[in-house]
Amino acid sequence: MDQALKEQILSIIDDIDDMTIATVRQDGFPQATTVSFMNDGLTIYFGTSTDSQKAKNIAANDKVSLTINRPYENWSDIEGVSMGGKAALVVDPKEFEAVVQLMFKKFPQIPNYAPTDDVELALFRIDPIVISLLDYRKGFGHCELVKV
Repeated sequence: MDQALKEQILSIIDDIDDMTIATVRQDGFPQATTVSFMNDGLTIYFGTSTDSQKAKNIAANDKVSLTINRPYENWSDIEGVSMGGKAALVVDPKEFEAVVQLMFKKFPQIPNYAPTDDVELALFRIDPIVISLLDYRKGFGHCELVKV
């Protein structure tokens, strides 16, 4: 991957707090949901309850797509990332703890929203396979496809 493209992609991912993730429902329809996320480089992490529809969808089909976009006032400023990858439940205790630390660093308000006793937290890792970098500053619809 070209270093300049990687730096631009990481800049967007590092700067933004929320993404839209699309999973595949049991009936075959895509389901798009907005969630907050953390990252370690190009690897994306997010949390949800273990019984959420997203968690059930990923358990049945690990293919996901997501978008992360900078805020913009007009179309000539659109800059964002679209990613296709594989999602997996974080089960390794060391990785789980590292993700929790990423969460607290990015979202210091998390202690105010701790899960209740009846909600169990699941953390998911998304490993990118293909990334589209959308940058309308280089022209309407300008997109660069990167395979990871």
